[in-house]
Amino acid sequence: MESQKKKGLMGKALLLTMSLSLVIFVLALPRISQAASAAEINKDVTNALHNLYRTTPAAKNLSKVAKGILVFPHVVKGGLIVGGQYGEGALRVGGKTTGYFNTVAASYGLQAGAQSFGYALFFLDEASLQYLQKSEGWEIGVGPNVVVVDQGVARSLSTTTAKSGIYAFFFQQKGLMAGLGLQGSKITRITPDK
Repeated sequence: MESQKKKGLMGKALLLTMSLSLVIFVLALPRISQAASAAEINKDVTNALHNLYRTTPAAKNLSKVAKGILVFPHVVKGGLIVGGQYGEGALRVGGKTTGYFNTVAASYGLQAGAQSFGYALFFLDEASLQYLQKSEGWEIGVGPNVVVVDQGVARSLSTTTAKSGIYAFFFQQKGLMAGLGLQGSKITRITPDK
């Protein structure tokens, strides 16, 4: 009987913790219904690319041959058992914005904390870029191959070794959660405020 009571209390505590986590997460993320304006997104994307190119020569070199670059300058990630992330960005083709997108992911498991970061996806072939542009929502891990570029890969990456696919660069990581990943992130076209 004592054991059943403990199990019941533990279940209620877990449910309370998950509910509290969800509330904290919802409050920490930008409001999805209140998308940033196109001008704000463009300004943030331009600043993010300048900073990325300044700190990561491999990204600057890839930008010269990329068919398109999708940049999410500010992604917020948070959670306590239940977590998620959200950010807004823009696709640049030939240096001009051709569309706006958001990135959303949810997760469940051993996690606690919050962080913010940005990332850029460099589309090196037309087929990968077309996949993004024609999809109703692209889940990373399904479709074109994405290579996450860390410091080791960046040292050996050049325009001759990077032939096709999509290369991802993370930047401006701040916060207390361990690890960054894109697997399972869903990217969807949005219409920002004017």
